[in-house]
Amino acid sequence: MEVHPSALDRALGPLHRWVWRDPHRRARKLLRFAETEAEGGRDISRAAELTPDPLLRRLYLRHAGDELRHAALFRTRARALLRSLPRAARVFEANWLAPGERGLDEVRIGADAPLLAFLHLSEKAAARRFALYRQMLAHDPGTRAVFDEVLHDEAFHMSYTGAQLARVASRRTGARLWQARLGRLWKGYLRAAAALASLLGAIFLTVQYFLLLPPFAILARRAQRKEPQGFSPCRPAGRLESQY
Repeated sequence: MEVHPSALDRALGPLHRWVWRDPHRRARKLLRFAETEAEGGRDISRAAELTPDPLLRRLYLRHAGDELRHAALFRTRARALLRSLPRAARVFEANWLAPGERGLDEVRIGADAPLLAFLHLSEKAAARRFALYRQMLAHDPGTRAVFDEVLHDEAFHMSYTGAQLARVASRRTGARLWQARLGRLWKGYLRAAAALASLLGAIFLTVQYFLLLPPFAILARRAQRKEPQGFSPCRPAGRLESQY
C-alpha cells in the first residue's frame, strides 16, 4: 500500500524541511521517536495478553515486535548521527510540528474495538507523516532508509487495524472511528492548552520579575540608608524590683 503525505503536511513542507535540516535536531527527534515506539510496543504487548481473540493476539504480537524493532532502528540511527557530529548546544526541536506516533496512554488497553480504532487513526497519521519526512530527507540517505523500512510496517499496521475493526465492531465501525477522532482532538487540545499555559506563565513571571521586584529593591535600599551604622545602643537596665 502506497502512502502519501496529507494535504496539511504538504502545505507545511517548508517548515518540516526546516525542522529536519539541522542534524542535531534530527538525531534528538529520532531518539524521541525511538522512545515512543518502544512504549507503544510494550502497550500493544499488554493488549495481546488481555484480548480473548486469538487472531488479534497474533496480530498484536507482530505489531508489538515491529514497534520494538522500529525503536531499535531509530535509536541506532540517532546514535550514529550523534557520533558523527560535534557537541552542540540544545536547539528548539519543534515536536508539535513534526511528531511521531502518539502513545497509547490516550486509550484504555483491554477493549479491542476502541484500541483498534485508535491504532488505525494513529498508524494512518504516522504513516502520512513518515512519508513526508522521507521526502524531506533526500540529503540524508541513512535516515531516509530508516523511514523507508518503518513506513512499510506502518502501512501494514494501518491496513490490519482497519480490517480487524470492521470485523470486531461490525456495524459500529464508523462510530468507533469518530469516537477515536474526537478523543484525539480532545487530547490535542489539552496538549496545546498545557503548552500555552506554560508559555503564558513564563511570560507573566518574567514580567513580574522585572516590573515588581525593582520597586521593592529601591525601597529596601532607601530604608537601609536610614539605619544607623555600627551596633545599636543597648536599652537601659530596668528596675530590679519589677519582674519586667
